Amino acid sequence: MNIVIIGLGGIGSILCERLARYLKYSAERGTSLLLVDGDSYEAKNYERQDFTTMGNKAEVKAADLKMQFSGLDVSSFPAFVNETTLAQVIKEGDIVFMCVDNHKTRMLVSNYSKTLTDVTVISGGNELTDGNVQIYVKKSGTDLTPDLCAYHPEIANPDDKLPEELSCEELAQSDPQLYFTNLTVATIMCWAFYNAVVKEQYEKSEIYFDMIQMASHAKVRVVK
Repeated sequence: MNIVIIGLGGIGSILCERLARYLKYSAERGTSLLLVDGDSYEAKNYERQDFTTMGNKAEVKAADLKMQFSGLDVSSFPAFVNETTLAQVIKEGDIVFMCVDNHKTRMLVSNYSKTLTDVTVISGGNELTDGNVQIYVKKSGTDLTPDLCAYHPEIANPDDKLPEELSCEELAQSDPQLYFTNLTVATIMCWAFYNAVVKEQYEKSEIYFDMIQMASHAKVRVVK
């Protein structure tokens, strides 16, 4: 089993440790974990991101996980995902966790994944106190759940940019985030992994949550 985590920020830095612990001590032996991110940790990130030192996010988290879970096959890809790097990052049969904060990257990964024969994509995102997780599963060339774009025109036709396309001023600007919300997304992505990958249950392929309402609910989506 090859697992790819794209984005090691607020969601990904939490998710990778939870997944690594499960993989290390479960029956899922021989699993490789690839961490992907072109950004670097800064002091301001400590408020809501889990890391031990400054530096490229993928490299820092890979080093952290190797130290914490010795023997686990962890590697890093210290670059952003774009049309050029997609094929280097995502291979046939991979399980991909999307922990990014822009729709353009989600669109690129969704479209690329649809060209593969076997792939699982679990994508999570959030605003300040609410968010959602999507599950896309394709096996033997057949879509078992809708792709990320099917029910989300904002992903199919994004009006934002890839991280590497942003100016220094744009990079400095970011929407406020809350650690508890990031933690919730990471947790629900673990739920999605357990149901879609471990249990092979695909009926409910999108989960919404709202912390203020203290509620979550799953959607049954039909492949269009």
